[in-house]
This record gives sequence, C-alpha cells and structure tokens, in this order.
Amino acid sequence: MAISLEINDLVVEVAEKTILNGLSLKIDSGEMAAIMGPNGAGKSTLASVLAGKDGYTVKEGSIKYLGKELLKMSIDERAASGVFLAFQYPVEIPGVATSTFIRTALNAQKRMRGEKELDAVEFLKLAREKAKELEMSEDFFTRSVNVGFSGGEKKRAEVFQMSILSPTLAILDETDSGLDIDALKVVAKGVNNLRNKNLSGLVITHYQRLLDYLQPDTVHILANGKIVKTGDKSLALLLEQKGYQGIIEAN
Repeated sequence: MAISLEINDLVVEVAEKTILNGLSLKIDSGEMAAIMGPNGAGKSTLASVLAGKDGYTVKEGSIKYLGKELLKMSIDERAASGVFLAFQYPVEIPGVATSTFIRTALNAQKRMRGEKELDAVEFLKLAREKAKELEMSEDFFTRSVNVGFSGGEKKRAEVFQMSILSPTLAILDETDSGLDIDALKVVAKGVNNLRNKNLSGLVITHYQRLLDYLQPDTVHILANGKIVKTGDKSLALLLEQKGYQGIIEAN
C-alpha cells in the first residue's frame, strides 16, 4: 500500500519552546488515523505545521507527503497538491459569499495544477450535488463565510469545502468541537461519504464520541510532543477507561 504521509523525528518550536519532540507517524493512502492527547500535547501544532501556518519553527525531522518533502512546499502548493485543513475554530469572512470563496479556492488550485477552471454554472451544479449529500440547505451559498453560522453549520461548511476540493490528505482539527450530537452525526456522515482509497485522514480529537461515527483505522496517543502509543480503534475505548495518564504511565 502506498504511503500518503510519513513524518520522521519531527521537532517543532513555538516561541522558542519545544512543542513537538521527535514525533514520528506514518499514514497510508486511504487510511483514517486519529490522534488523541491531553491539552498541550502538540495536536494542533502538528496540524498547523502540516498546513504550513506561520509561527512554527521546524528544528529537526522531515515530512514526506506522497513522496515529496512537504516542508519545502508553500501553503498554496500544499493545497493544490491535496492537503486540506479543517479548523477547530473556522474564521468569519464578512462580505464574501460562501460560494464565491469556495469557487475561488477551487479554481486557484486548478490553475496551479494546470486544470480547466469551472465557470459559475458548472460550479453551481457541483455545489448543489455536494450540498445535497451533506443535507445542507442551498441558501447558505449566498451567506458570508461563517458569518452568523452556528457551530454545526461552520463544521458542515468545512466538510462541504472538503467535498468540493477533493483533497488527498484531510486534517480535521477537533472537528467535533462545539457540536451537538445531531450536528456531529451529519458532519461524520459527510466525512465518511468522502472516504476512498485516495483520501487519507488525520482526525485530531479529545473525545471518543467522534470516533464512534468515523471509525478510524488507527488511533495514536500524542503526549509530551511525540506518539507514545498506537493501536486500532479499541485504543480509544481503553483511553476512556484509563485516561491519558494511565496510558502514558504504562508506556
């Protein structure tokens, strides 16, 4: 099986403080991997480094994405090559319609890949198909990005973006944050509908409940800046019983 993402001995500092300390991780193409860990373990730092956000200094290690050195790629190059980050707290963009925002992002990626861009009619047809799959009302197309959206609407909108952009690596940073159980089910269903042999996923979460619906292939426990234990989805159940400290002390 092809390797989608391979991280080796990654050391990352934020404001001269080491957050990731020798983290290694491998995700195969088509694999859905979950990362769980206590606050301050470095989960969101890992997501930010993969996406190319500023403010994170990589001191050591490498990240290979589809065989290429991810750290040498710009944010635009990462996005065009299929890296997608769903934020824990999606930002609001007043005055920019959601449909305009997503169509602009899609066509920017298509330009970088040398593909034909979609005109307004073609995009609207695609958007309607994806919205129906996610049980989303089309009226949100004309609403400003995330402005006035509930927590559930913001997360569904991000999954909608993911469905339009068709990434090969989706990083879901605490997608379950702020969701009630009904919204969680809809978001999880949307993600599951996108799963295929070409899409790899990295799900960052605190809670077992999201994993009940997403059913990850592997679960990794992140503590003190590195992966301390890896297992199948039953590891998340063990975590519910023993807590992070119990897992960490046993390793």
